[in-house]
Amino acid sequence: MATTTSPMKPQQEPNKGTDFADKTKEMAGTAADKARDMAGKARDAAGNVADKAWDAAGNVMDKAKDTAGNVMDKAKDTAADLGKKAESATHAVGHGMKSLGGTLRENMPREGVIGAAASSVASGLESSGQYLERESLQGIADDVTNLIRRNPIPALFLAVGLGFILARATSSRS
Repeated sequence: MATTTSPMKPQQEPNKGTDFADKTKEMAGTAADKARDMAGKARDAAGNVADKAWDAAGNVMDKAKDTAGNVMDKAKDTAADLGKKAESATHAVGHGMKSLGGTLRENMPREGVIGAAASSVASGLESSGQYLERESLQGIADDVTNLIRRNPIPALFLAVGLGFILARATSSRS
């Protein structure tokens, strides 16, 4: 028996086109999954960056508040120290005026017109010194306020007159 051989046709793989399409779909699905994963990671990273930015902003705000609080505390302390120094200076000036009045009374003549004037000046210095020692700046401010309230018109005229004198004294003549 003789076998006949028929020319062989190259056999095609049965589903080569379908396999290619399936692999393409599979690769596209994998790429889409990776893209979704990357997008999620990017979203998470952006969220972390935003959280860190908010935390940093909060820390800056807290530090700014602390610094402002410290500055305010130092300003209050400085103002209190200046107030104490001003009160102390007022007390020292009062004591000096009182002492000057006593010295004037001891060294000036006691009789005649000069004695009477010296005694009057010494009494004024002593009483003013006692007032400054006793009242301090707050007491003086209260007394001036009460004086202005009791006599507003003369206080206004006095203020205008002092303003005029200061303006004349500080202006330059051309």
